[in-house]
Amino acid sequence: MTYVGSCFCGTVQLAVDGEPEGMGYCHCRSCRAWSGGPVNAFSLWKPEAVRITSGSDELATYQKTAFSQRRYCAKCGGHLMTDHPTLGLVDVFAATLPTLVFAPGVHINYADTVLPMRDGLPKLKDFPAEFGGSGETMAE
Repeated sequence: MTYVGSCFCGTVQLAVDGEPEGMGYCHCRSCRAWSGGPVNAFSLWKPEAVRITSGSDELATYQKTAFSQRRYCAKCGGHLMTDHPTLGLVDVFAATLPTLVFAPGVHINYADTVLPMRDGLPKLKDFPAEFGGSGETMAE
């Protein structure tokens, strides 16, 4: 399966192949500030599954920490994805892929939430243990 998406103005277009490694919600302050919302809906992909199909000359990067390389369109400012090189994954924002059926499996960094969500999904205090977090869960 191939999913396609673009930035807000349509200049930068991308495609992802296959199925995501995982989907969920991030509640950390960094993701909230970058997305401009109370939570970030993510879909995680292996880097080789993600391709820029047009507009690569307008694809810009902002890197605040070694953990995240945030990618956006320099023309319209539309956010597209975040490379996580230390995890070997790329977070393509769920809203960037309009035909992807978003099926979240987890909440991460729930200790930082400003929007409590009662959906029965696991609520991790920070990151999963395999990604360097505590792996601790929290109550809804």
